[in-house]
This record gives sequence, structure tokens and C-alpha cells, in this order.
Amino acid sequence: MTLPIAILAGGLATRLRPLTERVPKALLDIAGKPFIERQLQLLRRYEAKRVVLCLGHLGEMIEASLGDGSRWGLDLRYVYDGERLLGTGGALRRALPFLGEKFLVLYGDSYLQCDYTAVERAFVSSGRLGLMTVFRNANRWDRSNVLFVRDQIVRYDKKSPTTDMMYIDYGLGAFQAKVFDPYLADTPIDLATIYQDLVAQGQLAGFEAAERFYEVGSPAGLEETRRYFQTEERQ
Repeated sequence: MTLPIAILAGGLATRLRPLTERVPKALLDIAGKPFIERQLQLLRRYEAKRVVLCLGHLGEMIEASLGDGSRWGLDLRYVYDGERLLGTGGALRRALPFLGEKFLVLYGDSYLQCDYTAVERAFVSSGRLGLMTVFRNANRWDRSNVLFVRDQIVRYDKKSPTTDMMYIDYGLGAFQAKVFDPYLADTPIDLATIYQDLVAQGQLAGFEAAERFYEVGSPAGLEETRRYFQTEERQ
């Protein structure tokens, strides 16, 4: 993997309160290690080099815990929202100076065992402004919200999904930096809105991931992820 990757870890994690009132979601213990360390180890497996963490709520604790990333052979950079939360899209726009012309982006509560190198390759070869990884979920682990046809995202809607949507946003994307030019700096915006704008322009490629996702954004997801790692480490 040659492109830098941003991790969006600036949310308030309200669904996990009271656990996250004093500890950020990224530092919650997952079978003996903070979740963010699990993510970094996975990225390093795919030879990631630079990771930019987009931080907000209790972000200083994450930076103090991880340092410069040398423990994992990574170059870690930190970008903070500032006085107000910027949302996932706004946080990415603020981090652009550290990300270059093309980059990957990962949600800070997702553990995704996909081929990151293949995702990067698919994005670059597509020539599109953006790419979304998807998983054929069929409403199993969460509500499906993507219509995916022949390597292209045809429709994406988290708020009003339709019955023909068999896929879900997997939690890993890729962008050309110029995608963010139309959006005002330091202004809150959700990444979902940017994805939808790219769909409307016919500029959002898709990549189907084969492995199911794990997440720590909900109490049920947190417990399931803990069980997964406990089982893995006993084997």
C-alpha cells in the first residue's frame, strides 16, 4: 500500500456512553489492546506507511497513547477538529495537507480484514474521483444502504434505504483530494453527503469486500468484536 490512510476518530461515541465519557472509543480495550492498535497492526500488515488520525473528542489521549507510530513502523500524524466537531467530511477536508492528492480513509470504529492493496489498486485504475468499499450484507449485520452494480455505486442512502439495496458501506473509501474543493473549510459536513454527491456525478467507483466487518461503534458490536479477538488469540 503506497497511499496514506486517514482514520476518522473524532466522534463523541454517544452510543457507547458511559464507557466513552472519559475514554475515547479508539482506546477501548479489545482483548488486551486498545482498538486503535488493532487497526494499526492490520494496516501495517498491508505495508501502510503514513496514517493521519482525524481527532476530536478526547483526541489528546489517543495521541499520547500512540506517539509517532514508530512502534508499528508507521508515520502517524494528528489533525484536530478544533472548537467544533466538523463531521467526517469536514475532518477529512481539514486533514488534506497531510494526505496528498490521493488517499484512503477508514472509519475509526471499523475493523476491516480486506485486501487494502487491492482496494488502492482498484481506486487508481478506476480513474474516478472516489471509491467506496461495499459488502453484500443483505441486512444481516446492519441495514443495507448501497445499490452496487458492475463495480459502480449506483445509489447510496443511509437514511432512506430501498429494498433493492443488498450492499452496505463497508467503512473504507478512497478519494482524490480535489473532491473536497467545493466544500467550505472548517465547516461541518458528513462524508455520506460527499459520497452521495459523487454518485450523482457518476464518479464513485465500488469495490466488493469478501470478509465481513467488525465494529465497535455500538454496544453489541463492541462485545462481538471482543469475542472475535478473544477467540482468535486462543487459537
